[in-house]
Order: sequence, then structure tokens, then C-alpha cells
Amino acid sequence: MLWTAFLLGFLGSFHCVGMCGPIALAVGGRSGNRFLFNKVIYNLGRSLTYAMLGLVVGGLGFSLSLAGIQQGVSVAMGLMVALLSISYKKADQLLAIPALSGAVSWIKSKLNHYLKSGSKMAFFSTGLVNGLLPCGMVYMALVVAMGMQSPWLGACYMLFFGLGTIPMLLGLMVSGSFLPAIRRQQIQKAIPYLGLIIGILMVFRGLGLGIPGLSPELAVFDYGNQQVEITVCH
Repeated sequence: MLWTAFLLGFLGSFHCVGMCGPIALAVGGRSGNRFLFNKVIYNLGRSLTYAMLGLVVGGLGFSLSLAGIQQGVSVAMGLMVALLSISYKKADQLLAIPALSGAVSWIKSKLNHYLKSGSKMAFFSTGLVNGLLPCGMVYMALVVAMGMQSPWLGACYMLFFGLGTIPMLLGLMVSGSFLPAIRRQQIQKAIPYLGLIIGILMVFRGLGLGIPGLSPELAVFDYGNQQVEITVCH
């Protein structure tokens, strides 16, 4: 599943460039010895934040699996990914929700502070904070990470998602120009198809059909009076 994380991040970057593009262009200026270095550590900061979020949601998924509802979680997450893949643009509208306005304002103020700072860690810090901005593509990836039902696998999934966004954003930062909107829209058309594929894979994984690599069988372990289903990967 990790390959889907990188591909999801790569395709998603053509959508998210509209939100993160101006921030990316503001990172590191256009000259100097640290020109490329500043841009790389900014993107690594974003990816690290994604990984930490993946660790959290992966831990939540693991807790749900210990409750004995592993199959249901995987199937539900798969269906949610399929739904988000169709409406990921609408998820970006959460930026306008009043309940989140305070958090978004705080994130933007921190971004503004770090972008104006000349410290060596300012660009890395900018990336860390930027990774917290609400984004439909990030939500989709987080749902998949939760469906991994493992803190470490969740962290790895989100790390690969973050790394997948780097080629597009780094190219934008170095060239200083956006890919034409029509080209971005053409590439974005692949996102719903990829999301549906990921969702279907998660549903099959949750069914425990005993198909190696696709739908591993579920072994039941008895912890006292509680039985827990664990995916067995061969």
C-alpha cells in the first residue's frame, strides 16, 4: 500500500499547489548558497508533520482493531476513501468553517512569522506548520493511514505521501512558475480513480478472504475474555 501513498501525494500536489504554492514560492528567496537547501528542508518539515499525524491516526486505528472491529474499520475506511476521492475538493472548504477559523488563523500567523524570520530553522519550521493546513488530499491519506491499523505503518504511509508531494512543489520552488492550470486539471482527473482503487483495496483487505497481499486472512487471538482479530500477512 505504500506505493499508493507516494502516488496519492504526487497527484495530490497538482491540486494542493493552489494553496501551498504561494507559501512554497516564498520559501528561501531566489538566490544565495542556501537556495536549494532551504526548499528541501521546508518540504522535509511538511513530510515530518504528515508522518506524525499518521502516527496518531494509525494508533487510533490500532486501538479500534484491539476492540475486535478490525474488519469493520478497514471496510469503513475504504468506503470513506472512495467517497473522499470523489469530493476531495469540497473537503478543502473546511478552511471556511467557523469552528476551525481560530486554528487556521494561528497556522497562518505562524507561517507568516517563520517566513519573515531569517533563522536557519525557519524554513524547516515553516514546513512543519504548513503540514497542519486543512487539505482534502491530506484527509484522504489520513483515512488510509488509520485503516493501516498500526502507528508505524500509519506514519510510514503519511511520510511517503509527503515525499510524493515534493517533486511538484520543489519544481515550482526552483522554477518560480506554476504549471498551467489546464495541465494541472488534466492530471487531477486521475485522483478519483486512484482513490477508488485504494478504497477497494482497503475493503478487500478488511474482508479477510485469505488472498496473500490483497486480502490476508484474519487470525483470532484470545486475550482473556476478549478475542481480537489481527491481519496475518504472509
